[in-house]
Amino acid sequence: MPEILSWDEFSYQKGKLAFIAQDFNTKKIITILDDRRQTTIRNHFFKYSKEARNKVKVVTVDMSGSCIPLTKLLFPNAKIVLDRFHIVQHMSRALNQTRIKIMKQFVVKSLEYRALKYYWKLIQKDSRKLSLKPFYSRTFRETLTPRECLNKMFKLIPEIKDYYDLYQLLLFHLQEKNSKQFFGLINDTLPHLNQTFKTALNTFVRYKNHIINAIELPYSNAKLEATNKLIKDIKRNAFGYKNFEHFKKRIFIALNTTKEKTSFVSSRV
Repeated sequence: MPEILSWDEFSYQKGKLAFIAQDFNTKKIITILDDRRQTTIRNHFFKYSKEARNKVKVVTVDMSGSCIPLTKLLFPNAKIVLDRFHIVQHMSRALNQTRIKIMKQFVVKSLEYRALKYYWKLIQKDSRKLSLKPFYSRTFRETLTPRECLNKMFKLIPEIKDYYDLYQLLLFHLQEKNSKQFFGLINDTLPHLNQTFKTALNTFVRYKNHIINAIELPYSNAKLEATNKLIKDIKRNAFGYKNFEHFKKRIFIALNTTKEKTSFVSSRV
């Protein structure tokens, strides 16, 4: 077993998900299972000796609640690292749902409604990555930069600004690897938030140790997500697979085959 293991799932057929585990360092696929049920995963990894499983030091997973207890059971010595992409996705989804709830309070033809509807991408974007290039806003009927557009929106709807600022601060602390500030901000603001943000941030509090690992350790599911992209390409090129075993073999052939270097030896005459 590798010291650093990555877990994830990928779509095999419509409505069917398969399980994949990969060596983080070598990107070699360890196993592919035809479903992601806990029983299937547990039975597979229990085939390895306890000594082999104890050697696993880190397991990177997404924020699926079923993965974490199972990981603790199978690899008792491993640190669990939640994928940073899924942490950001969790915050982004909470902000987007809040935007929609606020937007629905206004009349459809109102300026507030149109601003929240048409400039949702600016609200979701990292403020440090906003473009400086001006554009013509049909909603506000003037030429504005993205930041000026956001400022106009916040003057119209101050409620969305509070949640936008919270999202941007959490994003900043996550990217700058400030775990104490990240959770300090959550503890300070949690009582004053709407139910959508409370649900998202309470999830972070529940998985606090694993999120701290994600912030402080240089591991994530990024390499495995890249492998999943290649698997999607294999499936698309074949127009899908009816037989899972054939699909599985094709993946192993394509992704676990390494090109050996040829060593040239001078011929003897």
